[in-house]
Order: sequence, then structure tokens, then C-alpha cells
Amino acid sequence: MSDVTPTRSAVLELKEERRAMRDGYVFLDEKCLLLAAEILRELSRHETLRQRFLASYATAVASLQAGVARHGLHGLQVYPAAELSGAELQRTARTLMGVRLQDVVLRAEALPPAAAIDPSPEAETCRRAFAAVLDAAVPLAAVAGNLTRLSLEYRRSVRRAHALQDVLLPELDGTVADLETRLEEFEQEDAIWMRHRS
Repeated sequence: MSDVTPTRSAVLELKEERRAMRDGYVFLDEKCLLLAAEILRELSRHETLRQRFLASYATAVASLQAGVARHGLHGLQVYPAAELSGAELQRTARTLMGVRLQDVVLRAEALPPAAAIDPSPEAETCRRAFAAVLDAAVPLAAVAGNLTRLSLEYRRSVRRAHALQDVLLPELDGTVADLETRLEEFEQEDAIWMRHRS
């Protein structure tokens, strides 16, 4: 039994609260659909970027092997790396249902690297290949972060929607039904009492 005093105004307030909860449930349900659609889009982008990253990584490994074969491990270790002092991450932010998403690319000015003592095409190819790996890793990392944030918000929204649908709304429906039953009983008692008085 509910501890709310059974009055018509209490029933009307609870019905209004129930309507607001149902609206909240509908909103959360739609939010979950939008988040799921965005997760699918981001997964598709992730797969494309992952394939690009893996291809550039395979190229870098092959060029590293060729560079080591030409210069030896120690010779390649001292080979001047690509100049990244002017590199910066260019971010484009957006939001979806309160979730912050971003697209990031690496912008590196094409500065000439330091001159090598023993230059070779293999070492130059290795340097360019590893710069390409870094270039492919940046947007992939941004999309992975987007997926993490979307997934967390999706799970949170699903939990809230289930709490409304499975716990709060049935509880409120029971309270409203209980109050309406008690009001009907009071009205019947009043009617019987009035008949006995007349």
C-alpha cells in the first residue's frame, strides 16, 4: 500500500508524473537509437582507418627490414628522423546528444630532415613509412576515443531507460492503481453512510 494520502489531486499529480516519466523513457529510447546509429558509423570509419593503419604499418616494417639490411640496426638508429617540431594536431569537435566527438588529423610542415652521413634510398623510404604510420595512427586514435565515449553514453542511457520502464513506471502505475482503488472504496463508504443516514 502506498503511504500517499488518497486524494484526487494526489492521483492527478502522480498521473502527470507518470506521463513525464513515459516522455523521458521515449526520449531515452530515441537517444539510444541515435547513439547506436552513430556507433555504427564510427565503427565503419574505424575499420577503414584501421585498414589504412595496418597497410602503412606493414609498409613501415618492410622498409625497416630493408633499412636494417642496408645500414645495420645501429646505423639505422642514428639515421636522422623526420622533423616533427612543427607538427600539430588539428581537431574538429562536434557533439551528439551531449557526447563530445572529435576528428583529428596530424598537420606536419614538410621541413627537411637533418642531413644523413650515409644516405640511402632504403633509409629514406623507412623514414617516410614511419611518418605515414604516425599520420594514420592519429585519426584512428580519435575514432577509438569517440567509440569509447559513445559506448559509455549508450550503456548509461540504456540503464536509465530500463530503470524507467522496468522499475519506476510499474511502481508508479501500482501506486496510482492503489490510490484509485482506495478512493473508490472511500466513495462507496461515503455513499453507504449517506444512504444509512437518510
